[in-house]
Amino acid sequence: MAAVDHDRAAQVGAQPLDVKAIRSDFPILDVEVNGRRLVYLDSASSSQKPRQVLDAMTRYYETTHANVHRGVYAIAEEATRQFEEARAKLARLVNARSAREIVFTKNVTEAINLVAHSWGRRNLTAGDAVLLTEMEHHANLVPWLMLAEERGIELRYIRLTADGQLDLSDLDRLVDGVKLVGVTCMSNVLGTINPVAELAEAAHSAGALFLADAAQYVPHLATDIQQLGCDFLGFTGHKMLGPTGIGCLWAREDLLEEMPPFLGGGEMISDVRLDGFLPADVPWKFEAGTPPIAEAIGLGAAVDYLTGLGMDAVRRHEVELTSYALCKLAADHPDLVIYGPADPASRGGVISLALGDIHAHDLSQVLDTAGVCVRAGHHCAKPLMRHLGVTATARASFYVYNDESDVDALSEALAEARKFFG
Repeated sequence: MAAVDHDRAAQVGAQPLDVKAIRSDFPILDVEVNGRRLVYLDSASSSQKPRQVLDAMTRYYETTHANVHRGVYAIAEEATRQFEEARAKLARLVNARSAREIVFTKNVTEAINLVAHSWGRRNLTAGDAVLLTEMEHHANLVPWLMLAEERGIELRYIRLTADGQLDLSDLDRLVDGVKLVGVTCMSNVLGTINPVAELAEAAHSAGALFLADAAQYVPHLATDIQQLGCDFLGFTGHKMLGPTGIGCLWAREDLLEEMPPFLGGGEMISDVRLDGFLPADVPWKFEAGTPPIAEAIGLGAAVDYLTGLGMDAVRRHEVELTSYALCKLAADHPDLVIYGPADPASRGGVISLALGDIHAHDLSQVLDTAGVCVRAGHHCAKPLMRHLGVTATARASFYVYNDESDVDALSEALAEARKFFG
């Protein structure tokens, strides 16, 4: 396995990111599209993977593959060690009190469904209220809508200001009497970074629990769940340089102890009889069946990579790049509409935009001819799209392997699209 150069990584973490060196770790960035270099601006959907992550997974399959928590032979015990070591790395990344508070899931969507179907079904009855926001991803809307249909719970919503921030002017009334508050840490459409600690404190003051959708947050900012004050927090591997099919639910251990299993089968039991069963200890009682072992190990390698860069350096790089992009795009395209906060310090590296009356899908296709990859669509946030008065936006999103040359390529491609559509 190609190891992370921790000396170089530490140096990079203390200084501005060396994007040229970082790019050399990502084989896919050598690909050409339509005869042009690949300009990948869709990391909010799924980030690319460095060689260190790919090598960690390959090494596992070539040298160590066996099922975990079962075999007593050498490679099975080594597979278990690596799998649980990845869990410990994730716990350290978010400053969890214990690795037992990290439950492996497929993604954030499954993490939130776990909370809704396990904690929610155990604790919510008709008339109970859950407070969400108008900017939530469907992953933090649909599970609660399903529970509302099933149980008759009330759903409330924090609305938005004109610049894409949460309108907290009526928070005291909205939070009064709710059982849970669920909020995205960072909007995947607007880039808005929400005041999570303030919202968690308001939830707790009202006697409610607080759930954070951190899919867009953990990959980009230093995350301390104890400072944020969350009770539940979900994040996912494929947005933070890791593989698809692996994500995490962090939750307070006492809450996990009280929650019933989400799925039943192997791995999640302590004992089974014909008339009942006893679940395993946390977190394993929520991990039914053979888990995504190679993916967990790959995610552990992604944590190593990001930790080596330094999450403060990652955030600083993205603020500077987003600031450049907002200024560059506004100067080159005065009629370009950019949604979300104007202050780069208040947002992540996500820029949703509209260019004249060009449909987002058409715009994305033309940008692709220039090798520029942006996402087009409703971004799994249809209520937010309706609030914005659009059916779709084109979205560029930045990560550690992007720099000003990528922003310049985006701006040039937008100019080409303008000419194409006349």
